[in-house]
Amino acid sequence: MTNLHELSALDLAAAVRRGEVSPHEVVRHTLDRARRLGPQVGAFVHLAEERAHAQAGEAEEQLAAVGGAGDGLPPFLGVPVPVKDLTMVAGLPFEAGSAALAGFVAPVDDGVVTLLRAAGTLMVGKTTTPELGLPPYTEPDVAPPARTPWDLSRTAGGSSGGAAAAVAAGIVPAAHGSDGGGSLRIPAAACGLVGLKPSRGRVSHGPHGVAGSGLATDGVLTRTVADAAAFLDVLAQPWPGDHYVVPGPRTSFLEAARSEPRGLRIGVLLDPVVVADAPVHAGARAAVERAVRLLEGLGHHVAEAPVPFRPEQWDAFMPLWSVGVLQAPVPPEREELLVPLTRWMREIGRSFTALDHADAVSGLQRLARQTALAWSAFDVVLSPTLAQPPVVVGAMRDDADPARDFQAQKAFTPWTSPWNIIGAPAISLPLHREEVDGVELPFGVMLGARLGREEVLLGLAAQLEAADPWPHFAPGYPHD
Repeated sequence: MTNLHELSALDLAAAVRRGEVSPHEVVRHTLDRARRLGPQVGAFVHLAEERAHAQAGEAEEQLAAVGGAGDGLPPFLGVPVPVKDLTMVAGLPFEAGSAALAGFVAPVDDGVVTLLRAAGTLMVGKTTTPELGLPPYTEPDVAPPARTPWDLSRTAGGSSGGAAAAVAAGIVPAAHGSDGGGSLRIPAAACGLVGLKPSRGRVSHGPHGVAGSGLATDGVLTRTVADAAAFLDVLAQPWPGDHYVVPGPRTSFLEAARSEPRGLRIGVLLDPVVVADAPVHAGARAAVERAVRLLEGLGHHVAEAPVPFRPEQWDAFMPLWSVGVLQAPVPPEREELLVPLTRWMREIGRSFTALDHADAVSGLQRLARQTALAWSAFDVVLSPTLAQPPVVVGAMRDDADPARDFQAQKAFTPWTSPWNIIGAPAISLPLHREEVDGVELPFGVMLGARLGREEVLLGLAAQLEAADPWPHFAPGYPHD
């Protein structure tokens, strides 16, 4: 059989059901790689070895109870899936990448953790995140930086950087993450992975969380589109009291990923949105050009898409970003332990009035309507995921000038956050590779669809994957 760490999540689950490998063997193999490779790529802030072994024992009991039939078993029984340290796992540290929250232990499981556990996954650890999940790089003061296995001098992206590093390093086949401005898609692009941001209302924040401004959502990072679809089937479950709800799939998202969409109208957006003059690397443009050739060959209709709104309209949402940071429950006596970027954003949040915030919430809805109208001629919009290849660790973080840091973040990610503002789904695919400074690096393309249209998005993404398969691992990275 192929090495366990080379299997997709669906293939590993099937191997467990067939009895080709036991959950205990999976855990031992996973934790061995986590201990050996995790520190190289900054994947984990906490390993949950005892819990993973205990859950593997429970999985083996479930397998024994069905006598090898495999019927009625959870879809991902025995598959290791770590959880990002912005999400609560009862009894484990929950520090959100911050020294100011050191020592806090989660009292409950967040809803997505409950759903992942019900699906049979093994919680092997908490993955590294930057403080409060703010920047598109993962360089917390409390843990080593997350690095892409394609070039260990470069960032794995953020804020789900540790999750992406764990998947790209072949430690786990999938990892939980979250996305409030690109935090699944950015590390997917930096690490050569698939990262799907679901629609607003697709994945519930319940039963303990709230949707707030509706910018953020949970998801997973995977190596294949089919895995992304199957995990969306797991996570797309409502909880009582949900504020946003979208209709479910006709059958399942996994079935949608196996469909063959025809004649879609694809809009191509190469001009940056958030920062008009953001420099765009030739590799990012080449990735989109590669996607266009594939899409036209598949029979889809491609045309240029307009920039849906002006950069200053994006700036009007600063009350949402900064007040959201201000809401973090940081004890006043620990405020000085926050990194400069976080303190800067919290100070900006304090400067806004209630009316400013209310206007930003209203503006969010108006801009969603404006964008929907601008893109009404298209089923899907295609762009680069990032304007540049993954940056060298330390190159973007600027503690001396957080405002400059923030501007650099915007220029690095000029297409990702608009999908959070409008609430529509978007997926990053590792369709292209290109040599940069003597090293081959991945370049992601991003596909976005209308609100609630994940089925179209997954079907198209799977078509591209089949037409031009991507490598699941960085060349030369340890596969033993």
